[in-house]
Amino acid sequence: MKSAAELEKNLMSINRRSYPAYKDLRGSYQFQGYQLNIDHVQGDPFASPSKLSIQVKKIQARFPEEYYKEEHRRIALQDYLTRQFGKAVSKFIFQAKGSGKSGLIGISRCGQEVLDRTAFEIKDGDLLVRFEVGFPANGRTINAFELRKILFEYLPEIADRSLYYKNLNQQEVKKCIELAEDQHYIRRELTKRRLIAFVANGSILPRESGVSQKPMKGAIAFEAPESMEVEMELPHRGKIKGMGIPEGITLIVGGGYHGKSTLLKALEQGIYNHVAGDGREYVITSDTAMKIRAEDGRCVSHINISPFINDLPNKKDTVNFFTEDASGSTSQAANVVEAVQSGAKCLLIDEDTCATNFMVRDELMQAVVSGEQEPITPFTLQAGNLYQKQGISIILVAGSSGSYFYIADHVLQMDNYRTYDITEKVKTVIGEKSETGEKKVPVDVAVLFDKDYHRSLKAGKMEKKRDQVKIKQFGKDSFSIGRENVDLKYVEQILDAEQTTALAYCLKNLLEEMERKEQDVDLCVEKLWRQIKKQGLASLCKGSYVSVEMAQIRKQDIYACLNRYRGFIG
Repeated sequence: MKSAAELEKNLMSINRRSYPAYKDLRGSYQFQGYQLNIDHVQGDPFASPSKLSIQVKKIQARFPEEYYKEEHRRIALQDYLTRQFGKAVSKFIFQAKGSGKSGLIGISRCGQEVLDRTAFEIKDGDLLVRFEVGFPANGRTINAFELRKILFEYLPEIADRSLYYKNLNQQEVKKCIELAEDQHYIRRELTKRRLIAFVANGSILPRESGVSQKPMKGAIAFEAPESMEVEMELPHRGKIKGMGIPEGITLIVGGGYHGKSTLLKALEQGIYNHVAGDGREYVITSDTAMKIRAEDGRCVSHINISPFINDLPNKKDTVNFFTEDASGSTSQAANVVEAVQSGAKCLLIDEDTCATNFMVRDELMQAVVSGEQEPITPFTLQAGNLYQKQGISIILVAGSSGSYFYIADHVLQMDNYRTYDITEKVKTVIGEKSETGEKKVPVDVAVLFDKDYHRSLKAGKMEKKRDQVKIKQFGKDSFSIGRENVDLKYVEQILDAEQTTALAYCLKNLLEEMERKEQDVDLCVEKLWRQIKKQGLASLCKGSYVSVEMAQIRKQDIYACLNRYRGFIG
C-alpha cells in the first residue's frame, strides 16, 4: 500500500495533463486514521464520477461491539453513519471547481426507511464507506490542485466528523441503536402473538405530500380501537400500546378521504424500520407482506392461475398460463399466485387498484350471468381458503361493495383518520348469513402449495457487448437488461432507486443461470438469496469494486422482478 505523500506527489506530477492520466492514481493509500481507495476513475469530467472508498479499522473507529454484533443493530448503525457522512459531505459539494462533474462528492441519500446499503459496511468492527467524487478538470485537462483540496482537505474533515465514535454525538448513536432494538422486539412479538401488524398509538401516518415521505404537520395521531389494543414492554422505550392486527382477514372501510389508504400505505411500508421522527417508527408489519393490485399489460410467464381463472372460452391453459399482455383480472390473479409462491404470509390489497371482476361478483350479476359462464372465481370466494387452509392473512381496503363483509374476521372503520372496530356491528347487520351468495365451486388453493410443483423457466439469449450484459436504470420504477425492459412501477413496496439497482443485478445473475438451460425458479432464487444473506449485496457485482449503489431487498421483490421479465422462452 502506498502512502498519502506518494499520492500527493503522483497527483501533482500529472497536473495539466490530459484527463485519462488520472487513471494512474488508482490504488490504496494510507492516511492518518484511515485507508483511502481510488477504485475507479471516470473517463472524462462529464462521465459518471469516480468511485472511492474509505476503510477505518475497528481499533480506530472504536464503536462499541454490541452496536454491530446483531444484524438489526448493524444495519441501524450503518444507516446512521451513512447519514452522518452525507451531512459532512454537503458542506464540500462543488467547493472544488472545474468543468462537468468536477468537485461533486456524493454518497447514497437515505430516505425514511432504515435499509442495509452497499454504501456503508461494518464487518467485525471495521468500517467501509463507498462514495463518488468528480475529479476536477479545466475542460478535459487535469486540475490537480482542486483534486488535492478534496483528497487532502475535505475528505479528512468528512471522515473525522462521521467515522469515529469519539467525534459523534454518542447519546444520539445510542438512541439509534435502542430504537432498532425496540423495532426488532416488536417484529418478534408479531410472530409470538399471531399478529401480522402493529400500529402504535401516537403514530403519524399521513405524509407531508405526494412527493415527500416526511410526516404531515398537524395530522391526527393514530389511536387504536380499545377492542384491538395490545400492550408491549419494549427493551428501551418501555410500555407501548397500539393496534395489533391479528392473523386472518381484516377489512378496512370508511368514506373517501377518511384515511383508509393512508393506513394501508403505512402498513405496506412497515415491512422496513423507519428513522426517529418519521411518525411511523412503531408501525411494524410482517416482513413478507406483499401489496397486490391489478397490472394491465404486464407479462405473465408460466403461472398456475387456475384457483382464480379456469375454463376459458378459448381453452387457453390456466394451469400453465402465459401472456405478453395480461388483463386486469389475469394480472391480479398472477400477482396473488406469485406472492404466495414467493413465501408471502400476508396480502395487502386496496380495492381502488384492483380488477373489480377479479375481486367480487354481486348477486344480480350471478343471476344474469351464471357461474358456468364465468371463468373467474372471485377473490372473495378464495380469500377464506387462503387463510384457513394455508395461513395467508389478508388486509383489504374496501369502499364500494358489501360482499367483502362476509369474508372478514375483523372490520375496521376509518372516520376522519380515527379508527373504530365495527366487527360486531357488521355481524349484527348481516345476521346469520355467512356466504356471499356466490355458487361457483372454487378450485382448491392447495395446488399453489403442492411440494411436487416445480416452475421452470428458460431465458432467451441476452444481448451482450464485450461479453457483458448492459443494464440501464430509469429511476426507481424500471430498468433495461440487454434489450428487455423490466417495469417495476406497480411493485409498490420498492421504495428506493438503489433497491431497483439491486434487483437489476439479481435478475442479471438469475438470467445467467437460466440462459443456458431451463431452471427451477425456486431453486435459483433460493441459491441467490443465500448468497446475498451470506456475502451481502456487494457480491452481486462481479469485479474488483462495487460499481453501483444498492439497497436492501426481500426475496419477494426478487420474485416480483423475475416475474416481470419478458425474455423467457418455451
